[in-house]
Amino acid sequence: MGGTGITILVSIAAGLVVAVAPAASQNYPVRPVRIIVPTSPPGGADVVARLIAQPLSERLGQQVVVDNRAGASTMIGGELAAKAPPDGYTLLMGISTLAINPATFRKVPYDALRDFAPITHAVKQTLVLAAHPSFPAKTVKQLIAIAKAQPDAINYSSPGFGTNPQMGMALFIHMTGIRIYHVPYRGGGESIIAIVSGHVPITIASMLGTIPHVRSGRLRALGVTSATRTPGAPDVPSIAEAGVPGYESLQWYGLLAPTGTSREIIARLNRETVAILRMPEIADRLVNDGSTVVAGTPDEFGAYLRAETDKWAKVAKAAGIRPE
Repeated sequence: MGGTGITILVSIAAGLVVAVAPAASQNYPVRPVRIIVPTSPPGGADVVARLIAQPLSERLGQQVVVDNRAGASTMIGGELAAKAPPDGYTLLMGISTLAINPATFRKVPYDALRDFAPITHAVKQTLVLAAHPSFPAKTVKQLIAIAKAQPDAINYSSPGFGTNPQMGMALFIHMTGIRIYHVPYRGGGESIIAIVSGHVPITIASMLGTIPHVRSGRLRALGVTSATRTPGAPDVPSIAEAGVPGYESLQWYGLLAPTGTSREIIARLNRETVAILRMPEIADRLVNDGSTVVAGTPDEFGAYLRAETDKWAKVAKAAGIRPE
């Protein structure tokens, strides 16, 4: 075959590739879609993913399954999603550690800003600074005064190194100039058990895990980590309001796909997920858990992820946290 014939065949093949890609996007989805959750149930990421999955199944006309792949500070699930084919059939329920891990681990098996295409920032979730009832501090200011009077004498629990609660406490320590000792546990459940049982006097943890114990009298809420009070605990002041102006540290969740996923698929998933998050029954459930629905555009989520990555890199440096 002559050069002209080869050129024609190459042109035809290229045209077919261009034609097939939009067609695949238009027919999406033709099989079940998987949302990887990089934590164990019943954590916040799992709750949000499952709230979205059922109505998303109905809207897409295909089953949407939640696949929990916990471990390594959410990096096991994150790596699995980052390396999946960019065809819209494997998604990630991203969590705050996407932005935190680069500041706390020497080797992260993916680059969150390079390897993922944002779909939507789903929710922001307020955490709670809580104390055991036997601990004398009843306010944030009292906690700071006690900690300054007794450097390194107070322990706090967290779900583990590099988690959002631990980094939230690192920010609190940095902004107040106190010195308290970190006791990491294996997950949020163990961290809550440690403070409820009195093994440690204070913690920062999810509202979902703490507020029931606050209501029963087994814990005392000193402040919430949002910039202002939250509808989920209206009687609890924000840490910023209670004595640390400018303090804010939020857990967040958002839906992402592997980089290379078509714009059409990203747009479809954004449109459907945003509609679900704005459904009154979904939004009300999330507000009661201390969450705020965001439900924004892919570009807005991408900008937020970059800002969070920069923020936690600065916090880790200022707090003297060295990557492990």
